[in-house]
Amino acid sequence: MTRKRVEDASAYLPESPSLKSLRVAAQSCQACDLYRNATQAVLGAGPVSAKLVLIGEQPGNDEDVRGLPFVGPAGKLLDRALADVGIDRSEVYLTNVVKHFKFEERGKRRIHKKPNSAEVEACHPWLEAEILLIKPKMIVCLGATAAQSILGRTYRLTKEHGTFHQHPWAACVTAIIHPSAILRVPDADGRHRQYEEFVADLKHIKNKLQECARTPG
Repeated sequence: MTRKRVEDASAYLPESPSLKSLRVAAQSCQACDLYRNATQAVLGAGPVSAKLVLIGEQPGNDEDVRGLPFVGPAGKLLDRALADVGIDRSEVYLTNVVKHFKFEERGKRRIHKKPNSAEVEACHPWLEAEILLIKPKMIVCLGATAAQSILGRTYRLTKEHGTFHQHPWAACVTAIIHPSAILRVPDADGRHRQYEEFVADLKHIKNKLQECARTPG
């Protein structure tokens, strides 16, 4: 008998979720078809006590292989930027809105392919479960896919970039570019300028986090 497709991942969530049980349960998720080609589901990493959560789009090739978020080239760039502004990555929870790597094969390479809205929605219960366990003071969406998943489909990163919003999940929510966007800039000078802007955004976020951390709840 053909298994009925569920609309989202809710049916796969453990009854008593913890970060560990979510990671285990996600490996059985078939709420969308991305599980068919991915190596594994990649949930977030970081402490449950994190005040700051960074949310990207989806795991990439390195993340898919290693089972950890932000360990590829974009993750290394993020590490560098966080260090430059004095944010300790070990105190940050990093995750993605989609938990399986979506890609197309080009020769021996697996190239990132943007997840569609149905895939983002199917994966939403995993992200929500993570956030409800952590109860962060601030959420930073990295890139448009994450921003629209959290702040609504009408959110435009180019216009509202860096502005802070209240949200049921956190006292402060904002969105900035994904570090992978810096890596895609074709010339070295352009990449340097984009990186400096990214660092400036993170400095602003660090300062705002202190204010958000004083918010009750």
